[in-house]
Amino acid sequence: MNLYKFWSMILLVLGMIFMYFGLIFLYDNYSVLLGWEIITLNSSYLSMSIYFDWMSLLFMGGVLFISSMVILYSSSYMGADLFKVRFLFIVLLFVLSMMFLIISPNLISILLGWDGLGLVSYCLVIYYQNVKSYNAGMLTILSNRIGDVSILIGIAWLFNMGSWNYIYYLSYLDSDISFWLLNLIVLSAFTKSAQIPFSSWLPAAMAAPTPVSALVHSSTLVTAGVYLLIRFSDLLYTYNLDFFLLISCLTMFMSGLAANFEYDLKKIIALSTLSQLGLMMSVLFMGFCSCAYFHMLTHAFFKALMFLCAGLIIHCMNDSQDIRHMGNLINCIPFTCSCFCISNLSLCGFPFLSGFYSKDLVLEYMTYNYTNFYIYMLFFLSVGLTVCYSMRLVYFCFSDSNGLMSTVNYNEDYTMLISLILLTIMSIVSGSVLSWLIFPYPYILCFPLILKLLPLLFVFLGGWLGYMLSLMYTYDNIFGLYYNYMVEFMGNMWFMPNFSTYMIYDKSFVYSKMSYSFMDSSWGEYIVSGSLPNSVNYLSSFYSLYHNNSVKIYLISFIFMMFIMMLI
Repeated sequence: MNLYKFWSMILLVLGMIFMYFGLIFLYDNYSVLLGWEIITLNSSYLSMSIYFDWMSLLFMGGVLFISSMVILYSSSYMGADLFKVRFLFIVLLFVLSMMFLIISPNLISILLGWDGLGLVSYCLVIYYQNVKSYNAGMLTILSNRIGDVSILIGIAWLFNMGSWNYIYYLSYLDSDISFWLLNLIVLSAFTKSAQIPFSSWLPAAMAAPTPVSALVHSSTLVTAGVYLLIRFSDLLYTYNLDFFLLISCLTMFMSGLAANFEYDLKKIIALSTLSQLGLMMSVLFMGFCSCAYFHMLTHAFFKALMFLCAGLIIHCMNDSQDIRHMGNLINCIPFTCSCFCISNLSLCGFPFLSGFYSKDLVLEYMTYNYTNFYIYMLFFLSVGLTVCYSMRLVYFCFSDSNGLMSTVNYNEDYTMLISLILLTIMSIVSGSVLSWLIFPYPYILCFPLILKLLPLLFVFLGGWLGYMLSLMYTYDNIFGLYYNYMVEFMGNMWFMPNFSTYMIYDKSFVYSKMSYSFMDSSWGEYIVSGSLPNSVNYLSSFYSLYHNNSVKIYLISFIFMMFIMMLI
């Protein structure tokens, strides 16, 4: 356990150093590009480039801070686990991969971190070795492979520019190259950040231990796609991005809707992450790069806190994740419930918590900008749905909702509480501090009163709707539709897992069975697979017979030779 605390302290100190340097770089508008020449042969050389600017340094500081809290929390959470040292080193590998991704101005070294994230996330998702974990891990890694392949093709396209340091070339790319590069980068970002149609892997990845979920779904794996697009933002804004904007808005709306019909605590928080990723992506495609970055940072702190609180709640509920089993937890684990409520309110955009500063800014910019009314309504409805499922969660877990769980083990661990306290402070403070730092001059956006109050109106409407939904014991008569179909359709993310996973591997099973029956059990086996060994076998038997001085063979070969001589 001391190993956990040792690494937690190292990451915390490193995170503070990076944050400090990030603030200096931000103040001076300063950036550093380091090139390390590894080997030179004639005119060819192999080098490693590292790019430090305020954006990468602040993000690294945030990731390291959250990682240190997660590792400190894991020292207690994974205390009884048999392979806890292995778990620690896998998490450290994960953080290292994310560092590679953040500081790389070069697509090759980005791929190193990108692929590292995919591979290590697979190891973490299958950590509890059961069938459900194996399926979830395979779905996760295969979805992410699509993004890896598109980055590889992007590397091939950048061959035309003579270097992979994309940071030099974004403004000078040829139109054909930039168009294809844009589509490839957006595809890889969509797979990593789980946008439609790749959304089904993100709730499935909840099979991992809860501290991993806190790390993966707050600041590392899923935000990698958003961060990559922020880095390529110069390339984005030369094209029409309306289609990508629509997809990200639909992702936000779909996941918000699905979370209202879900009963698994971790899956609700995962769908909430998906909703926030849709928000970041859509803001990015509207052209507000700094706002997307700002929301990404604030979201990382309160989402990590939410997952850690959920982990403690699940621990206390005898490892049950069903929110229908919970109720009256505020009397049993008051501190954890307080932290969870703070992170929840921050997610909802409650005034003067960190989520409010980024969300309100995003919504005001969007109102100020020319936007399609359909997208505008989707955006505000999604914000309302966020508050809706958050209030539903609070009602089911902490209020007078009578759960079914009778055997409960209540303990608030001192080590866990330290990490919760520090993340709670960041969840309250980070929004205002970062908004002063990233936007040094206050942007005064003047609206009519109704538009100014519209975000708050949707927040309170969503909260009221969430409370009313919680009071309904079953959703049997919503809009006059039958209960089962409504819950199935909404809760299964509009049947997306059926389309993107089950449908594909269902057909591939049939194809593999056909291939097996043709290749291994029929003429394919005889002609394709068996012909070479059979012919070799026949020749070797003939050869051995020949060596046994058989008179028949000598006689036949003599007649055969005589026949050839006569022909000649």
